[in-house]
Amino acid sequence: MNISSLLQGLASFAWLGFFGILILAFVRASRNQPAKGLTSLVIGLLVVALLLTTVGAGLVFLQANEYGVVISAFQPNGYRTEALGPGLHWIIPFIESVKTYSVAQQTYTMSSATGEGQLTGDDSIQARTKDGQQVFIDASVIYKPDSTEIIQLHINWQNRYEEMVVRPVARAAIRNAVSQFGVEEIVSTKRAELELAIRSEIETKLSANNIMMTDFLMRNIRFSDEYALAVEQKQIAEQQAQQAKFVVESKKQEAEQARQVAQGQADAAVISAQGAAEARLIQAKVEAEANQLLSQSLTPTLLQYQYILKLAPGVQTIFIPSDNQFILPLPETTAP
Repeated sequence: MNISSLLQGLASFAWLGFFGILILAFVRASRNQPAKGLTSLVIGLLVVALLLTTVGAGLVFLQANEYGVVISAFQPNGYRTEALGPGLHWIIPFIESVKTYSVAQQTYTMSSATGEGQLTGDDSIQARTKDGQQVFIDASVIYKPDSTEIIQLHINWQNRYEEMVVRPVARAAIRNAVSQFGVEEIVSTKRAELELAIRSEIETKLSANNIMMTDFLMRNIRFSDEYALAVEQKQIAEQQAQQAKFVVESKKQEAEQARQVAQGQADAAVISAQGAAEARLIQAKVEAEANQLLSQSLTPTLLQYQYILKLAPGVQTIFIPSDNQFILPLPETTAP
């Protein structure tokens, strides 16, 4: 409670006491009872009540976020040219009054959701894009009156600046900006650019009306049912196309893997065949060399010896004529 409110409260009690004692004095006087002491008390309460009322009416206390415009009958234009800032001030009682304006940040919301905005029902902004599509935008403007221009704000708008300036300026700026973009741009690549264009226009026009915009929030963008259905169908088609592309790529990868496996098997078969052929060549070479060495080492005596060894295991008895050396002919030992 500030001091001016306290003084006004004390003045109210003083006036109640004054009228109470005054009535009591009349009652006692009507009954021919002494009322001399009551008369002095009535006069004292009247003086105190008048004094407190006068001082209370002259003192004005403004909070830290408040500025005041002094309405004065002594000024030719009807108001003081300097606004009152936060703190305690003195004005001429009963001649001057103060119109208070808050310079704290305020939020004006326009939304399709019930209970979110200043107005009930669907208060979203309907706008048309450059290509004729209808969109619905929920937005909030955060602003505050310019404390250095409170006098001019009072002259132009008084306390009607929210519904007469903030709301129409914001809705017009949103519609103007949306009309410069296509619906596909708003959905994807240029949403930030759209928001920047809206912010710039609102800030400029509010500043021209002694209001400072501190922030702009584009809360939501909705589309007509027809366009939303078309977007949904397009997304489904794109997803199906992506799925088909994935299947094709998968089949290509499977075919490539099969080709690589077959190539590997073929390469392995070739390598195996080459190895077998080389092994056979080496074996044949070794056998040829062995045969050559064997043929070089054969002598008639050795052949006869080997011949006898081959016969020996199956021969039990041999009859040899006295005039023949061998009963069987010896193998040919001469070279052809």
